[in-house]
Amino acid sequence: MALIVQKYGGSSVADAESIKRVAKRIVDTRRAGHDVVVAVSAMGDTTDELLELAGEVAPIPAPRELDMLLSSGERISMALLAMAIHSMGFEARSFTGSQAGMITDAKHGSARIVDVTPVRLREALDEGAIVIVAGFQGFNRDTRDITTLGRGGSDTTAVALAAALDADVCEIYSDVDGIYTADPRIIPRARKLDTVSSEEMLELAANGAKVLYIRAVEFARRHGVLIHSRSTFSSAEGTYVLGEGMKNPRESEGAAAMEEPVVAGVATDLTQAKITVAGVPDVPGKAAEIFTVVAKSGANVDMIVQNVSAASTGRTDISFTLPKADAPTALKALAAEQQEIGFENLLHDDQIGKLSVVGAGMRTHSGVSATLFEALRDAGINIEMISTSEIRISVVLRGSDVVDAARAVHTAYGLDSEIEAIVHAGTGR
Repeated sequence: MALIVQKYGGSSVADAESIKRVAKRIVDTRRAGHDVVVAVSAMGDTTDELLELAGEVAPIPAPRELDMLLSSGERISMALLAMAIHSMGFEARSFTGSQAGMITDAKHGSARIVDVTPVRLREALDEGAIVIVAGFQGFNRDTRDITTLGRGGSDTTAVALAAALDADVCEIYSDVDGIYTADPRIIPRARKLDTVSSEEMLELAANGAKVLYIRAVEFARRHGVLIHSRSTFSSAEGTYVLGEGMKNPRESEGAAAMEEPVVAGVATDLTQAKITVAGVPDVPGKAAEIFTVVAKSGANVDMIVQNVSAASTGRTDISFTLPKADAPTALKALAAEQQEIGFENLLHDDQIGKLSVVGAGMRTHSGVSATLFEALRDAGINIEMISTSEIRISVVLRGSDVVDAARAVHTAYGLDSEIEAIVHAGTGR
């Protein structure tokens, strides 16, 4: 017998029929002799609909009340799912995040988990019940308020439960069959990976891959949780995310480990903007002044490029990328300090896209960057910025070029599959 944590996203529990299908999968896992804990998201587009409704009654909803509202979506899902399991003859108990012992900090809308005390969950498991937990939410001990975890919160809930309960595996279910070498909605011939390392998955998630959220992958890596990404709509084995020292469940005893692929995948991101601080005096300390201002605005900077200064003026340009939503506040903060910093003007571009190539094999193989740049050259696509890590190369392009660039690069690295990927519900979640 194993303890299995399962997470089902919004598309997996979108309506009554979907909930019954998920309930059957959970019951089948229980029939196989396993203990089961389930983290569930709100049904379909419920969270977006609640956000829209909140915006109609209040231009700027109070953060505490918004968390109270948004957390209701998962509570609906958990109760309906427990009812469906009961109707199949199995005991199920649903718990809110606070009842499950999901303790967070006090930041509404993007709280972070600080502790998990799953006392009631263990009691329910010991009594033979299937446990259903509302994802995306927690409880702050100091304020005694409900909090929500932000994007990917249900993934993070599932991984945190798996860590606290010492589960054998955390299965993250969505509407695709696993983790692919690229988004199958963009590249239909993307190939499903049998395994991916946690460090590769962190890079893919950080650079636009949406099948798993970065906070969940980071939590799993830190706490040694084995993630199995698979489809709600298929019984096929999915993709295992392996942390350092983890054994591949697909390999038999004594089998030799497979060599890491040079490139594991291609990720795209159209959610960023570029700001250029033009005419910056090229003297020590100016970059520090600029990014101190940006940091105080709350913006999260990604890529940074500084040009060589012009000999005639002694000035340079510094460009950086950040989420589009953060750009207005960063621009306003920088403009307020223009005279103090001494730059000439600000340029804002929200029509960019980022393409990233990720693979642990980059450490030991030459020519990876050459293949990327040759593929983009042959496709007639211009590069605006470049950033690298040990296992990643990212480039900023025109947003309109990102899809063509991804397809060209995916083919150039030999990642295309012979068959088209299946996206069952169309969202990737």
